[in-house]
Amino acid sequence: MKIAVLFHRIGPYHRARLAAAVQHGQLVAIELSGNDKTYAWDLLEGVDGFQRVTVFLGKDVDFEPPLIVRDQLWRTLTKQNPTVLVVAGWSAGWALSAIQWAVDNKRPVVMLSASTEQDEVRIAWKEIIKRRVLRFCGAALVGGTPHVSYLTNLGMSKERVFTGYDVVDNVCFTAGAEKARRDAKRLRSELSLPQHYFMTTCRFIEKKNIPRLLKAYSIYRQRTSSDAWGLMLLGDGPLRDDYFRCCQELGLEQSVIFPGFKQYHELPVYYGLADAYIQASTTEQWGLVVNEAMACGLPVIVSERCGCAVDLVKEACNGFTFDPYDVDALAGLMCKLSGNESMKKTMGKESLNIINSWTPETFAEGLWKAVETALTSPQLPMRFYDRALLDLLIRR
Repeated sequence: MKIAVLFHRIGPYHRARLAAAVQHGQLVAIELSGNDKTYAWDLLEGVDGFQRVTVFLGKDVDFEPPLIVRDQLWRTLTKQNPTVLVVAGWSAGWALSAIQWAVDNKRPVVMLSASTEQDEVRIAWKEIIKRRVLRFCGAALVGGTPHVSYLTNLGMSKERVFTGYDVVDNVCFTAGAEKARRDAKRLRSELSLPQHYFMTTCRFIEKKNIPRLLKAYSIYRQRTSSDAWGLMLLGDGPLRDDYFRCCQELGLEQSVIFPGFKQYHELPVYYGLADAYIQASTTEQWGLVVNEAMACGLPVIVSERCGCAVDLVKEACNGFTFDPYDVDALAGLMCKLSGNESMKKTMGKESLNIINSWTPETFAEGLWKAVETALTSPQLPMRFYDRALLDLLIRR
């Protein structure tokens, strides 16, 4: 048996998952794009045991004509001839094209989904379309508890939905953080890092809620005066200049650090020298950065609108959740954590314990269970109106 797993682009997050999955059976990873306009990841060289195929070398599939994408993808799938097709998401035209190919060729489909009910305002007609698309999927691998609920609400039976999709390379982050801590004095000097700091890492876009985080941090500093920790905003994006201005308006220029975008292998150093992690997003399908922080042994303060919050944050055990619109509540949690060294250490250890159940091997086990389930699930024929609907969505 051979499975094909389709992603928009294979990045560092996917590599560890696929390397674990290939230990269970034959796998080919198909990426539609060799590059993209969203993430500035280094080009991923080599693979770890799995076959990798790129449909559009050096290009971003989002900027290619839809019918050319479909034709190229179909040729690739026909050549690879997988037993089961695993597709990441259902919104992109290429994903729908892949499902169409699978149905036509009588191949079971596994859906990879990170969506939850609260990601965005749900529109009835869009949900009806998702229900119809999901009918052609024999099983799904999703993030966690709220993601299971969303797919079951869309009509997939709970027995066909498995968890473990959203994981990171824990070993990489744990080992990297420990190494950084052993050389903390030199690294803090080289990187101009304060002795203590909160951190967040994200693309600088609206949903990450950085202005409210900065306002909460300003309140926190007013309450704690000279004992206040610093704040690191790690990342880059279109709103970078806005965040600089926000810092100036709040008088935080000397307290907030902007190291810029860092590649995957550089991240453990910044986590390892931090004291706690904050994810303030107003909406987030999961939040893999929370996994990373926990694998580095950090307590976490996570917005209740993040998909990972239910499964990864145990209230007052390894961190706290909060309403992302309540800046005063967030400031209070920052005060609570920074003022208690014992709590910080205990929570950090608990983060490590919790995240040990969310590893690339978790992904591999969930994926192969979903594959086995899809193989035994009935495959529905694609009727005329379903094909017409998919054709319309693919061409949009």
